[in-house]
Amino acid sequence: MPLRWILSLIFLVQMYLMMAVVAVVFAIPALISRKGAFAAVHFYCAWVRVTARLLVGLRSEVRGEVPQGAVLIASKHQSFFDIIMLCSALPAPKFIMKKELIWAPFLGQYALRIGCIPVDRGKRGAAIAAMKTAASRGAAHPGQLVIYPQGTRVAPGVSLPYKIGAGLLYQHLGQTCVPVATNVGVFWPKGGILRKPGLAVIEFLPPIEPGQPMAAFMTSVEAQVETASNALMREAGFAVH
Repeated sequence: MPLRWILSLIFLVQMYLMMAVVAVVFAIPALISRKGAFAAVHFYCAWVRVTARLLVGLRSEVRGEVPQGAVLIASKHQSFFDIIMLCSALPAPKFIMKKELIWAPFLGQYALRIGCIPVDRGKRGAAIAAMKTAASRGAAHPGQLVIYPQGTRVAPGVSLPYKIGAGLLYQHLGQTCVPVATNVGVFWPKGGILRKPGLAVIEFLPPIEPGQPMAAFMTSVEAQVETASNALMREAGFAVH
């Protein structure tokens, strides 16, 4: 077996084992307060970023101005690693996530504790209504609400339309939206074991102030995220057509 594949396997095994360890160690602080849950999330994400660099040569970098207050984040999603990097950078992240993840050991429980919003992607109308209601309730716990406008992980070079959910949340919450670009899928694919060395980047782009018409907002988000993500992927050596 190639050494890089073996090191990738070791990295992934220890990453998931460490998830269980951190979840247990921080269980009581997380039950006492959301700050304890965020401490666990930040520690774990820092661990993954450090071990990715040491074991598989995957360095990571956060660019742009990281938002600190209550904002909507509209991010490109290419793999689990962009979630790790967002959670590492943002002080109080919470995600719009698929409902099935609440049953994932450790991850699901902590996701709910920090304020993530589970939605049933198979029921569009009900999912949008539930998402808006939960987002309004979550406003009592200020943080950075992350939505993936394309609705799922999208491999580098693959085109997928932007869904209306991001625009509906933007209008419903009346918050500034910060688009986020990434190139992590070049090094950390959607499936498989192999993780490639290089520089994974997430980039916080110029904010979109509240009050724009829906169509203008959606056009702006897609243009910013796709253009910046393509530039980051080209920087990483990926041929974007």
